Amino acid sequence: MLESCLARAGTRRCHGDQALEQLATDNTPIFQRIKDYLLAQIAAGLWKEGDVIPSEQALVKQFGVSRMTVNRAVRELTAEQVLTRRQGSGTFVAAQKFQATLLEIRSIADEVRARGHAHRSSLQLLEQTKAGELLAKQFELPSGTILFHSVIVHFESGVPIQVEDRWVNPACAPDYMSQDFAAITPNEYLVAAAPLAGAVYSVEALSPPRDIAEMLAIDTRQPCLVLKRQTRSAGQVASIATMWHPGHRYQFTGSFA
Repeated sequence: MLESCLARAGTRRCHGDQALEQLATDNTPIFQRIKDYLLAQIAAGLWKEGDVIPSEQALVKQFGVSRMTVNRAVRELTAEQVLTRRQGSGTFVAAQKFQATLLEIRSIADEVRARGHAHRSSLQLLEQTKAGELLAKQFELPSGTILFHSVIVHFESGVPIQVEDRWVNPACAPDYMSQDFAAITPNEYLVAAAPLAGAVYSVEALSPPRDIAEMLAIDTRQPCLVLKRQTRSAGQVASIATMWHPGHRYQFTGSFA
């Protein structure tokens, strides 16, 4: 089935009829699944910068889908500068580029230590609970699906700089609940357990609710920089995190080439 192909990054082929039958009951567009598969191959290091990827015709045969569907997936990744086409030679993995509007996914513990400061965290909540309709939709899962949920406060030299409110798909990170988050951050665990295949970000300034303000030791009238991030791994939404930062203590930086 196509889902198995995406999850296993091409370690076995799918029969076309089985793939189409599976896709008929799946809400994720077929071209997006092809994109996720290609991204997963790159994220796993199976295809490196400069490597040629399989031809569109080969992908058509592998997944049993139309040439138009494969072409759209490849075309969009080319437009996103993940892939690059060379006339007469094929399609290759492009050199990675960062834009000012995108943020590198990096552990906050690493950020703090890079500044020469001490990092520690305080676990406020760790639970498994059924997803409501809206959250389930964001995870592309049925309502009522069990998800993992954590709330952690991160400190820099004793000062709270982030409240991390994170939901995790157990199918991508089954051992999440057993981690010692005083020793490892959720980001560090997830990078190993659910290799990144894609991410969607948003950043906005918001007034914090009372519980967030208390954890950050600020007034509710003080604005926060709020980073919301959805990450994908092996064709699935792996994690959705909302990270609150006191605006007067934190800034986002980025670079592009």
